[in-house]
Amino acid sequence: MILKTIALEPMHGWAIAQRIRQVSNEVLQVNQGALYPALHRLEQQGWIEAEWGESENNRRAKYYFLTKDGKKYLLREEANWDRLSAAIGLVLKKA
Repeated sequence: MILKTIALEPMHGWAIAQRIRQVSNEVLQVNQGALYPALHRLEQQGWIEAEWGESENNRRAKYYFLTKDGKKYLLREEANWDRLSAAIGLVLKKA
C-alpha cells in the first residue's frame, strides 16, 4: 500500500498515512509505529529512497519516492495481488 501511495508523487510519512486512510474510505488506518519501520524496510530493500524537504506546514520532513526497482516490484506485487484475489473470489463463490 505504501509503494502504491507514493507511486504518483513523493510524500512524507504523515501524508502517506493520511492518503491510505482517505483512499480506503477511513477503513485502513496506518499508525506511525507501523509506518516508519515499514518505510525503513522498504528503503533497505532499495524500493524507495528519501530526501529531506519542507512539508505543507513549513516543517522539515523526509519525502519518500519509488526507485526504479521499487516500480518494478510494485508491478509484480500488483499482478500477484490480482491473481490471489481472483482465486479467493472463485473459492468464495463455489464453496
